[in-house]
Amino acid sequence: MFMKKSTLFFFLLFTIVSFAQKPCEKDPIYNQFDFWIGEWKVYDLKGNLAGQSKITKILDNCVVLEEWTSAKEQQGLLFSGKSFNSYNSATKQWQQNWIDNTGGSTEYLTGHFENDAMHFISRPFNNGGKTTSVRKLTFYKLKDGKVRQHGEISNNEGKDWVTEYDLEYRPEN
Repeated sequence: MFMKKSTLFFFLLFTIVSFAQKPCEKDPIYNQFDFWIGEWKVYDLKGNLAGQSKITKILDNCVVLEEWTSAKEQQGLLFSGKSFNSYNSATKQWQQNWIDNTGGSTEYLTGHFENDAMHFISRPFNNGGKTTSVRKLTFYKLKDGKVRQHGEISNNEGKDWVTEYDLEYRPEN
């Protein structure tokens, strides 16, 4: 009798501990975007300060959260926004949802990590009038501890790309 009770006890304990483990900490795929974590000063290609960004992991390490603030006001407003980056285990894709203080948002539902870079493609969206556009966003892990963020747009279904912004993230410390 004691043996049955102790076996049942250990089975239940193992089951509870198994469920208590954080799934995003068990699978290394959730760490692919960790190179972007930190507090950054962000510069444009001319070396001008474009803004600051704080990147952290939240929700038991399942989400990479970006908190962005521009360095200068634009039309009387400091531009700020947040992105929520996560790996979708059902689609086997990384995703990013960007939301900002001007009411703008972009959904990047197709993403993957390859060659020390995180690559995202947005959903097609109406870009005014009859134009449908797609955005491409790439984060490059640079050798010196910096990160390059390159945003591009295509108005012809990805045949041609135009740079919207090209930024370099430098650690604050």
